[in-house]
Amino acid sequence: MVSAILCDHGFHDGAISLAIVDDPTIHQLNVAYLQHDYPTDVLSFTLASDPERGWLEGEVIASSETAESVAQEYHWPAATELILYFIHGTLHLVGMDDATSELRQNMQHMETKYLQLLGLRRPTGDESEVS
Repeated sequence: MVSAILCDHGFHDGAISLAIVDDPTIHQLNVAYLQHDYPTDVLSFTLASDPERGWLEGEVIASSETAESVAQEYHWPAATELILYFIHGTLHLVGMDDATSELRQNMQHMETKYLQLLGLRRPTGDESEVS
């Protein structure tokens, strides 16, 4: 799915690393790199980018513990929640943002699109926000 998102946004070369960590680790990364003193669901970091060449390097790091907790709330598998986190983080890497209500709505629309391409759908009434 990461490759599809990258290609859809004009990136055809590069490297994206995906990592699954626990809450203490993602908390530590959130403090170290964003100065946010709390665990989060997903972090993404663009390491290098050349949109003219269609090249992008980045990292997406997701919390398995947060995914497990949130998945229980929405009655879907934790693995699917993790997929959502990786979609969300990759959308950030290609330049999408969710800082406003309008941008967040657009981001959620794109998340839903990529989930559907995998044959997955958000739980009914899922108003959850991936940060």
